[in-house]
Amino acid sequence: MKVLGTGIGWRPQIAEAVEGMPGVDWVEVVAENICPGHLPDSLGRLRERGTPVVPHGVSLGLGGADRPDLGRLVELAERAEALGAPLVTEHIAFVRAGAPRMEAGHLLPVPRTRDALDVLCENVRIAQDVLPVPLALENVAAFLAWPDEEFTEGQFLSELVERTGVRLLVDVANLHTNHVNRGEDPAAVLAELPVEAIAYVHVAGGFEREGLWHDSHAHPVPRPVLEILAALCERATPPGVLLERDDNFPEASVLSAELDAIRAVVAAGGAPRRV
Repeated sequence: MKVLGTGIGWRPQIAEAVEGMPGVDWVEVVAENICPGHLPDSLGRLRERGTPVVPHGVSLGLGGADRPDLGRLVELAERAEALGAPLVTEHIAFVRAGAPRMEAGHLLPVPRTRDALDVLCENVRIAQDVLPVPLALENVAAFLAWPDEEFTEGQFLSELVERTGVRLLVDVANLHTNHVNRGEDPAAVLAELPVEAIAYVHVAGGFEREGLWHDSHAHPVPRPVLEILAALCERATPPGVLLERDDNFPEASVLSAELDAIRAVVAAGGAPRRV
């Protein structure tokens, strides 16, 4: 599996900072926010420097009951080709349902049932047939759990990988979110993960309000998230780790410090230092 290193989510608001930031091995871009024929100049310069760019999709809805929309799949494939991407990523979620189709505007969690897994696996196979590069799927954050679930998070992901060969984008911030909101033990999830299938890892910040954790991507990375990353690194060194920030952007020096903290955890195989 390709070694990516330490990366950061490319956003227009921090494009200049990302270009000048030392030690950024690769970047990720929200696929729906770019046009293949008119890539932002900043992404073009990064590509010319040999920096890998990974498109991260948010609208396929592979966990929905309907088959994936071919047009959306083709568009994601075009973005992967335009960026020369080593892989593409999406979410284990559904985003629309009903007739006529209603868009949720949010990544909704898939019930961890056998029926839902069957649908997800078939949708993943369809996507894999269209996409020109490997696909990795991300575990999502949620406020509530579906009733009568038949798998744990780790079991569900393991079964998905075994049946489809898809890779995993493990979001350790989402594991923390689900620990606070749903009482799920991150250590138990990590223990059941097929670590050999991990393509890379997401790290992000959030905040707690009235007993719920909000995965904001607009706050500093908290120590518990780095501790989950450390626990993952005790099992295996992930091929890549990426810092996500989508709002309330700090100075470049603050982002660099967060990247340094992530590098330290990965290099040590554990023992996170404070951000």
